Amino acid sequence: MARVSGHGQDGAVRWVDAVVVGSGFGGAVAACRLAEAGRSVCVLERGKTYPPGSFPRRPDEMARNFWDPSEGMQGLFDIWSFRRLESIVASGVGGGSLIYANVMLRKDERWFVRDTGPAGGFESWPVTREDLEPWYDRAEKMLGATGNPYPHTDRTPKTQAMRKAAGQLGMDWFRPPLAVTFHAEGGRPGDAVPDSSDNLHGAQRQSCRLCGECDFGCNFGAKNSLDFTYLSAAVRAGAEIHDRSEVKEFFPVDGGYEVRYVRHHAENEGIRRGSGRQPRHVLRCRSLILGAGTFGSTYLLLRNRDSLPNLSSALGTRFCGNGDLLGLVLESPDTLNASTGPVITSTIRVPDTLDGGNGRGYYIQDGGFPGFVDWIAETGGVIGPSKRIAKFAMERLMHKLAGGPRQSQIGTQIAGLVGDGRFSSGALPLLGMGRDVPDGRLRLEQGLLELDWCDDTSRDYFARVEASMAAIAEQLGGRFVINPTRHMHRIISPHPLGGVPMATDPEHGVVDAYGEVFGHPGLYVVDGSVMPGPVGANPSLTIAALSERFTDHLLEPAA
Repeated sequence: MARVSGHGQDGAVRWVDAVVVGSGFGGAVAACRLAEAGRSVCVLERGKTYPPGSFPRRPDEMARNFWDPSEGMQGLFDIWSFRRLESIVASGVGGGSLIYANVMLRKDERWFVRDTGPAGGFESWPVTREDLEPWYDRAEKMLGATGNPYPHTDRTPKTQAMRKAAGQLGMDWFRPPLAVTFHAEGGRPGDAVPDSSDNLHGAQRQSCRLCGECDFGCNFGAKNSLDFTYLSAAVRAGAEIHDRSEVKEFFPVDGGYEVRYVRHHAENEGIRRGSGRQPRHVLRCRSLILGAGTFGSTYLLLRNRDSLPNLSSALGTRFCGNGDLLGLVLESPDTLNASTGPVITSTIRVPDTLDGGNGRGYYIQDGGFPGFVDWIAETGGVIGPSKRIAKFAMERLMHKLAGGPRQSQIGTQIAGLVGDGRFSSGALPLLGMGRDVPDGRLRLEQGLLELDWCDDTSRDYFARVEASMAAIAEQLGGRFVINPTRHMHRIISPHPLGGVPMATDPEHGVVDAYGEVFGHPGLYVVDGSVMPGPVGANPSLTIAALSERFTDHLLEPAA
């Protein structure tokens, strides 16, 4: 039995009004609004804090920049590997905002569907676009959403390349709002942002340098990530943020919930500690808000379901990858210097049958190097076989043949695949996302998270996205290459959603339309796991807007 320690004096367990698990787009919003309302709030974030200048850049640093504490790795990137899907999520104060591409798009009004769909693909949203409009407004303002100020210059050539291809193909093209601080009129990229040091890092911020490093973490503070926005506001209002604090267990107690967590101490980085039980710390709270992300929150609820009687049987269902698909345009004269600018600068939208299209709708966006697509492309085989790939494949094969324990998280092995990034210049990543079918299910097997999902029901959707990407490459005089894992019917998804779906009743969902778990007052979920289906667009803004709505309802006085 692990040792348990509390935070109170004289051996008393400390109580707070709210414990928020995770500091991403759901948890950060909840922490901020609860603290501003005068509630005592403690945020428990498993990852560490990343002030400007602390994000790794060198290949040797990146080789250690993965999350696997049992192997001494407490880095930023957490790689989840399942039979048909790989996913990249973040571990750090600010959650996914540290590595996302800053896009602030609202879910399409007609895509808030309320239907049964194909067998296993039930999708019914208990909220509407109208319900979320005021919360979208509030989140956009807090995150500083603004347009890319370089639409017609040579500073971002990929923007014009996408616009050119869209025009030739008759597709809808636009520049999405970005949560980035650009220089003031008359200024220059990299200028100091006035009066910007009042943040939890106490750091001076600089305007966007157009370096394309958004997905590695911005070392200049130009991204309006959650640590500079919601979380800094939460701290100013009195919230506590405990980094390197990973929640393991929770259960109801009189008056609320008890939360038990472990500490990942800085001195243990680089030290393999195995998976043995660690000492537990304990907090008690009147409201427990889970914002650990799609995999994290679903896993925590599955792991602790014995302590939560009558938890809905829908737990684990409605999983999807938000229709994510990665491709590359190679050898196009229009896509040189794709790293210039923010990672994403423009968007092509293909309509759904719900709004005049033919089939499920989707978006295609330009990407940039360097970024997470750099090492995905290099390790995925786009540049041909390598010793790193062979070593990785052999390790995985031998692990399975030897009957070793199953793995959901493989950060240690992925670390060995990271290349030097030389491939990044001269290639334009294309990022697709849209309305795939949410018929996956997350479950526990031998204590590990497992995913039952395949692309069969979304095959037509993926084929259409791929065809559009190929057409864009052709218009740009380039060669299109799909992510090689796609040939094995595998998907790489930066936007996993579902597992703790919203619904109007516990038969079809785990939480209600305000994020509260059916049958467990005071227990809320506020992240991407609550989506009953794909957002279609980049989901960050929708997650933030839902969390704004959920928290506002939580703060309403009892009737």
